[in-house]
Amino acid sequence: MSFTKAPLLLLALGLGFASPSFADDIGPAKAPARPKNIVIMVGDGMGPAYTSAYRYYKDNPDTEEVEQTVFDRLLVGMASTYPASVSGYVTDSAAAATALATGNKSYNGAISVDTQKQPLPTIFEKAKELGLSTGVAVSCQINHATPAAFLSHNESRKNYDAIAQSYLSTNADVLLGGGQSYFPPELLAQFTAQGYQHITRFEDLATITQPKVLGLFAEVQLPWAVDEKDAHRLSSLTQKALNLLSQNDQGFVLLVEGSLIDWAGHNNDIAAAMGEMDEFANAIEVVEQYVREHQDTLMVITADHNTGGLSIGADGNYKWDPAVLRNISASPDTLAKAAIGGDEWKTDLSRGLGFELTEEEIAKLNVARMQGLETMSTAVRHVIDNRTGTGWTTEGHTGMDVQVFAAGPAAGLFNGHQDNTDIANKIFSLLPKPKKVKEPANSAVN
Repeated sequence: MSFTKAPLLLLALGLGFASPSFADDIGPAKAPARPKNIVIMVGDGMGPAYTSAYRYYKDNPDTEEVEQTVFDRLLVGMASTYPASVSGYVTDSAAAATALATGNKSYNGAISVDTQKQPLPTIFEKAKELGLSTGVAVSCQINHATPAAFLSHNESRKNYDAIAQSYLSTNADVLLGGGQSYFPPELLAQFTAQGYQHITRFEDLATITQPKVLGLFAEVQLPWAVDEKDAHRLSSLTQKALNLLSQNDQGFVLLVEGSLIDWAGHNNDIAAAMGEMDEFANAIEVVEQYVREHQDTLMVITADHNTGGLSIGADGNYKWDPAVLRNISASPDTLAKAAIGGDEWKTDLSRGLGFELTEEEIAKLNVARMQGLETMSTAVRHVIDNRTGTGWTTEGHTGMDVQVFAAGPAAGLFNGHQDNTDIANKIFSLLPKPKKVKEPANSAVN
C-alpha cells in the first residue's frame, strides 16, 4: 500500500462502517456511506469522570463484574475543548457550542460569531439550505448557550431575550425544552402566526403529530431528574423530536442536550449529577434504538467541556461509595427546602438521604439550616460528598479533554483524538451535497 493512498482508505473505512457496537446489527454491507439523518448529543459539562462515576453508580453490587453502560459501548475517541486564544484554555458553553455548531473557535460567551463578532454559518443553517429538518430537545431553556449556538448568532450568550426573538427566523421544526420566562405572549403570538404549535404541558406532547412545535415545559430549566425519577423528561422529548423530524424524507439534524449535568456540576452536586447522567443515558438509548431501526442515521455524542473537577475519591481515602446515591430519594435542593420548613427535619432528611445522620452531621446541618436555603443545600451536598467519597476542585469549568461517542454510518470518522471544531467539520462534510441545476441542452453563451 502506498502512503498516498492510505488516508483515502482510512476515510473510506470511516464512511463505510458503523461503530463496533453496531457491527452485528447494521454491518458494512447494510449501512450507507453517508447518513441521511444526524443526531448530535451533548452532555453539558460531562467530563470523563462523570461517565466513570455513572458506571459505578449503575453497577450491580450483587455481581463481581462492573457492568458496561451505554457510554462504554459507544466510546470512539476524545476531543479537546479550548476556545479561541483570547479566552485562554478553559472554555465556556457558548464558545464550545460555537465550535461544535460551526467548526470555528471563538471567545467565551460567543453565540456562533467569530472573534470579530461576525456570524458564522452553522450546521443547522446549512441543513436547512439543503432541505433537511432541524430541531432541539434540551433540559435547559431552549435559548441557553448550547441550543442557541446551533440556532442563532449573538455577541453574548446573556442576551436571552434577543436570542429567543431570533428563533423566529430559524424555521426550526422542533423546539423542545424549558424557557417560558423568555417567551412573552407577544413573541408566542408571532410563533403561532408562523404555524408553530405551542405547548407547555408534557402530557400535550401526545397531541403533536406534525412539525412545527414550540414546547416550553418550565419557566427556565426542567426539574432535576432525581426529583422525578419516573418522568424521563429528556428521553421523552428526544423520542418526540425523532418522530416529528423523521417525517421529512430529505432527512434531519437534531441536537439533544443533557443540559443539567453541567448545572449539577456547578453546584458540586453528585446526587443531581448522577440523576442527570441517568436521564441523558436514557435519551442516548432512545437514539441508539432509532439508529438500529434506521440505518441511515448517525449519532454523535460528546461533551462541550468538563464542569466541577469531579473526582471519584477524595481526601486521601481510597474509596467511592455510589450505594449512598442510589438510596437518595430527591435532590439536595428539595431535601434542604423540606428540612428548613419541617418540624421533624432530622427524621425527614435522614429518610430522604437513605441513611441515619450522625450527631456531627446533624450539628453542622442545624447551623446551616439557620442560615437559609442556599447554605442548607450546600451543607446537604457536603454530607453526601463525605459519605460517598466524592471530590470537587471548582464550581466552574476545567480545560480537560472530553469523550466522543458515535454509532451509525460514518461513525468511524470520529475515532481517536480530535478537536471540537473537527467534530463540526466532519458533520458538515456528511451533509448531503447540493443538487446541481441541470442547464438546458441548447443554452449558448453569447
